[in-house]
Amino acid sequence: MIRDGYLARWLGREFEAAPGADGDIRLYASEPTDGFEELRPGRYRRVVPSFEVEELRYVRTIGTWRGERFVVVGEHDSWLRVEYSGGRVPVAERLGLEQMERGVWQAWAPRDEVEDLHEEYS
Repeated sequence: MIRDGYLARWLGREFEAAPGADGDIRLYASEPTDGFEELRPGRYRRVVPSFEVEELRYVRTIGTWRGERFVVVGEHDSWLRVEYSGGRVPVAERLGLEQMERGVWQAWAPRDEVEDLHEEYS
């Protein structure tokens, strides 16, 4: 599973999360969970005060494609959406990446060509 976003540990369980400007943390579950409201089928949310959250961190999936380091920002079937994190324009151009905006280069890469997939936390 490709993950790129906040994770929170609450009552000993890990949830996808989104910190709010109000200081609360929005927790998300994919199945019915006590105290969570259904937003749509397969998506449930509960808002808790930040002091109740045991841990909040950001996770990204990282990999190597064509010898360069990339952040994986999405997936579809057997493809991964990769974003170049090296910061060198000549390398991005040599790899044939699409410039999304200044300094942001992405491509669709076959999953089996992306090596060393792992998660990094901050």
